[in-house]
Amino acid sequence: MKISPYELFVGMRYTRAKRKNHFISFISLTSMIGIALGVAALIVVLSVMNGFQKELRTRILGVASHLEITGSNNTLSDWSNIAESSLKREHVLASAPYITAQAMLSYDQGVQGAIVRGVLPVAEDKVADLGSHMKAGSLTDLRAGEFGIILGADLAFALGAKMGDKVVVMAPQGQFTPTGVVPRLKQFTVVGLFQIGMYEYDAGLALIHLDDAAKLYRMGDKVSGVRLKLDDLFNAPAIAAKIADHLNQPPNQYGNYYVTDWTQQHANFFKAVQMEKRVMFIILTLIVAVAAFNIVSTLVMAVTDKRADIAIMRTLGASPSSIMLIFIIQGALIGVIGTVLGALFGIIIALNIATIIPFIEGLFHVQFLAKDVYYISDLPSDLVWSDVSTIVITSFILSLIATLYPSWKASKINPAEALRYE
Repeated sequence: MKISPYELFVGMRYTRAKRKNHFISFISLTSMIGIALGVAALIVVLSVMNGFQKELRTRILGVASHLEITGSNNTLSDWSNIAESSLKREHVLASAPYITAQAMLSYDQGVQGAIVRGVLPVAEDKVADLGSHMKAGSLTDLRAGEFGIILGADLAFALGAKMGDKVVVMAPQGQFTPTGVVPRLKQFTVVGLFQIGMYEYDAGLALIHLDDAAKLYRMGDKVSGVRLKLDDLFNAPAIAAKIADHLNQPPNQYGNYYVTDWTQQHANFFKAVQMEKRVMFIILTLIVAVAAFNIVSTLVMAVTDKRADIAIMRTLGASPSSIMLIFIIQGALIGVIGTVLGALFGIIIALNIATIIPFIEGLFHVQFLAKDVYYISDLPSDLVWSDVSTIVITSFILSLIATLYPSWKASKINPAEALRYE
């Protein structure tokens, strides 16, 4: 449908013209404001959802790895061969063995349960970004036979331990003595502290050297598994399937191998965020829809107010389609202005949310995300332009749909009936 200059001119003139009925202008303004607020809220909320997803993935992969290979009973006896063969595969950048087990940590009067992970410092630094989150010390301070330990910052705080303190690690496997079964104890020196920003890890993870972990848990030459880093973390599920098929091909003298990727290990987190993002998009789109369909009442009243004008234009030769286009332009312009203002407002907030939220928290002395309750204690934002374009297009389409019925009614006005009492 082609729009002629006079249709565009009249439609825009009706939008900005002073009205005798101020209620129509008020409804138009509230429709515009409602669309703007809905669009802005959609952009900000989806940006925050994207930020949470990105931040969660970054922090998890700071401690976890893209892929993990383990065997039955959570042990690998031929880990060096598996690590070597995995490195030869396409897309695999690095590998590192690990031992993981539960333990009870004790210092002074403090006792805390934790996951103890035995690592090779140089290899571990290649498969995870833990080294960049060290608050004190470094991964290389873990040396075989020296029994050093690196604690999460919150775990160290709960124990009351500091750098250089001696922490007792109690393994759950007991040892038999003439007096009975007693816990296996070993004293470790705190040589480092890390802080990922996720309470789960900061309050529940401790790192020791792989050789020290093997002695503590009597693993011998075995490890719990091998961790792999890939060139593209989003290819992890496909690569994991290929590696599992390769490792479990006969002949296989070591039993079944289990290959898991980061999307499986933390699937609940990412599925929850993705589901919440979809639900919030639907809910906030309904807000935009309600504001957009206020345009219906605006145009219905505008059509009633302009019946005489419509009749005169019809008698001067305007076609029903031209009348319809005039009111579509009038209603669409309200939607466009509201959408553009909302998009600009939403983009500005989304890009500056890291500054806005601390300002509000400081102003009212509140904390939106307590670190001992939530996995992420700050409010991240990641503005995705494809989301912005989807929101803008959706808002415009809803506004355009809202104009169709009243514009169609305007095109059906009979000039003779409209001018009878004029």
